[in-house]
Amino acid sequence: MSAETAALLRERLAALAPQSLAIEDESHLHAGHAGAKEGGHYKITIVAAAFAGQNTVKRHRLIHAAVGDLMRGRIHALSIRAFSPDEV
Repeated sequence: MSAETAALLRERLAALAPQSLAIEDESHLHAGHAGAKEGGHYKITIVAAAFAGQNTVKRHRLIHAAVGDLMRGRIHALSIRAFSPDEV
């Protein structure tokens, strides 16, 4: 995993005050894929109170708003599993 990209993801997602956050680099699974040259493929699992009462689309929008410009360079694809504390 690009330690720098993971650190940036953690820094940006801190705005959601996660109770837990796991970041996995899945770029190796996409070797040869056109996007593999333009940014990594990451999977996050995040638990945050900010997701309580929010549907999946709203949760993903919160995450994309937090990571912002990382999605236009460092990250080509982001797989998201987002939960509120009462769902885990």
